[in-house]
Amino acid sequence: MTNVRALAAETLFQVVDKGQSLSAQLPYAAQKLSPKDKALLQQICYGVLRYLPTLEHYCQQLLDQPLKGKRRVFQFLLYVGMYQLQYMRTPEHAAVAETVNALQSMRAPGLKGLVNAILRTFQRQFSELQESAARVSVCQYNHPGWFMKKLQAAYPEHWQDILAANQEQAPMWLRVNRAHYSVNEYSELLDDAGIEHSLEPRFEDGIVLDKPCDVYSLPGFREGACSVQDAAAQLAARYLDPQDNERILDACAAPGGKTCHILELAKANVDALDADSERLLRVEDNLQRLELKANCIHADASTPNEWWDGQAYDRILLDVPCSATGVIRRHPDIKWLRRNSDIDDLAVLQKKILENIWPLLKPGGTLIYATCSVLPAENSEQVANFLDCTTDAIHQPLHESDTPTTPGLQLLPGLSDGFYYAKITKQQ
Repeated sequence: MTNVRALAAETLFQVVDKGQSLSAQLPYAAQKLSPKDKALLQQICYGVLRYLPTLEHYCQQLLDQPLKGKRRVFQFLLYVGMYQLQYMRTPEHAAVAETVNALQSMRAPGLKGLVNAILRTFQRQFSELQESAARVSVCQYNHPGWFMKKLQAAYPEHWQDILAANQEQAPMWLRVNRAHYSVNEYSELLDDAGIEHSLEPRFEDGIVLDKPCDVYSLPGFREGACSVQDAAAQLAARYLDPQDNERILDACAAPGGKTCHILELAKANVDALDADSERLLRVEDNLQRLELKANCIHADASTPNEWWDGQAYDRILLDVPCSATGVIRRHPDIKWLRRNSDIDDLAVLQKKILENIWPLLKPGGTLIYATCSVLPAENSEQVANFLDCTTDAIHQPLHESDTPTTPGLQLLPGLSDGFYYAKITKQQ
């Protein structure tokens, strides 16, 4: 199956109905495609997932009954066609024709008449359908209701901005390897290469590109001059403030961007720990490209008795498993894979990891607690509870409003991704 629309429909079916991750399904679907078609496949899949409730609403209005069972995948093909017609620059006749032709490679030519009729009706009735969708709350924002309620409670003045940012394409940020170039020096190399970009002083190692590009077109990328890493994630190593010869643990380290950043900033002895063996391979790949060395450990951060050698760490970066609700714009499938009940389950796991990792830190040492979540239950509430219950934990403010009762720094998606950081030191 090499028809891009057919592949998109099958990929979306696997994600939404089967609970598979988009980042796992896309490479599998795209393996036989040209670079141009790979980009189209990604654009369609990301787009449908961003606007899924609206597309579902359109189908509810146009189909007598939803397609179910073995025909369910063709419902996603209708979403693919409608997304192209509403949101893409594909000529309308081509969007309809290519979507209908997808049925040939999906071995369902008998449905061509139905799909063609639905898409043609969608074109004719688009204004009325759009007005109808605008009256449905979930279609206005294209996020699950439970998540919107949590955002409204946590950010009564900003929740709509967060939802809007989640619908945008994420910017491409670079982290300059200071062992090779200063940010200004690398900026000049980008100028010479004709790659438009800008600097943001708040993120001292970062450069944001005006539009994404192939990494191998970046000056010195193969030689380790820079890495692709969102600006918010770049703060982790900076807040950790690693020093030469220190023993450092990067817990939950995959895919390795933060591990490498630590080693770019200091000649430290770093243990990079992750419970996922396949993702740990990406840590090793990143280390190899940047010619850096760390001790990669395949183990679970919540059970240090199974892997810790008994030597305490000077610093620990604890980027705990979380809902990833701060990176929805990069992973729109999160909206439909995550459940309300997951947040409480994740908070329990985070608490366990934090409590079990804390004894591994030396007196006087520093721990950075981090997530890519925007939900207080995983962030400020988690850290406040830990501080309240841990007598040798000392809160270190990252900004003026960072207090032990409302600890940490919460970044919301916009210029950077949505990340949370809190800094804790252990009493001497």
